Amino acid sequence: MPTLTHRLTRWWPGRRRDPEATMSFLDHLLELRRRLAWALVAVALGTVAGFVWYENALPGVPSLGSLLIEPYCSLPPAARAGLNGTDCRLLATGPFDQFLLRVKVAATAGVVLSAPAWLGQLWAFVTPGLRRHERRGAVLFISTASVLFAGGAVLAYLVVAQALSFLLMIGNSVQTTALRGDEYYSLVLSLMIVFGVGFLTPLVVVMLNRVGVVSYAKLASWRRVIIFGAFLFAGIATPGGDPISMAVLAVALCVLLELAIQVCRLHDRRRARRDPGWEHLDDDSASPLPDPDPDPDPLSKGR
Repeated sequence: MPTLTHRLTRWWPGRRRDPEATMSFLDHLLELRRRLAWALVAVALGTVAGFVWYENALPGVPSLGSLLIEPYCSLPPAARAGLNGTDCRLLATGPFDQFLLRVKVAATAGVVLSAPAWLGQLWAFVTPGLRRHERRGAVLFISTASVLFAGGAVLAYLVVAQALSFLLMIGNSVQTTALRGDEYYSLVLSLMIVFGVGFLTPLVVVMLNRVGVVSYAKLASWRRVIIFGAFLFAGIATPGGDPISMAVLAVALCVLLELAIQVCRLHDRRRARRDPGWEHLDDDSASPLPDPDPDPDPLSKGR
């Protein structure tokens, strides 16, 4: 039966050269180059798959182009400038526009589809230098960050239709908008990235509380400032400038930040139960030590 050492030797070549897991600076560079090469290969394969998926539906899954244009096609026909009343296609004004849009969408899909592979290569490069508890913390942090970012991206995809409905129908009795493919894709992608990055803010707050930078008491006293900052971030970072996506992002951030504050409250409460009560001491003060040999009978001192 292969042991853990054999498995590490198989998946991490540095173990074959050095059983103590110590590598020179040059070995680290070579290992990093190898990991990056495999990660780029995975992204390239994912990009090819995304290029094929762009116009070809999979069993039970629509094509990537259909998923991309679905929010735009959900708008009323009066809000779209098409060849006829039922047409739903984006506008291309140059001979390379369709090809470039397909490549951009395929490259983005390639990064997403190959995420397990290049994240695995990154983890394999970093994890040998971490202790066991650091690995557990890193796994929890990466998993939570991935879920939050994906949740933000999905919410942004659902909000795109409402945002476009406001932007394209606010004056459709006077004019209509013919969206170019790259402009539409840039709007959708930017909105998904902003929502995904914004959803990582509560995780940063929790991590700062874990390392002792901020406490629940401070966060609770800053609650109004945090709410104002969430609305300010949504108003500045949201592309398009429509009030719908701004409001959705701001409200979602306020809810997530409040959940993060409550998580910090539970963490501070557990830490207070374990803390001996020396947190009020400054760095130059000595902590009080208990009597090493307490005498339970005070009358015995005179004997």
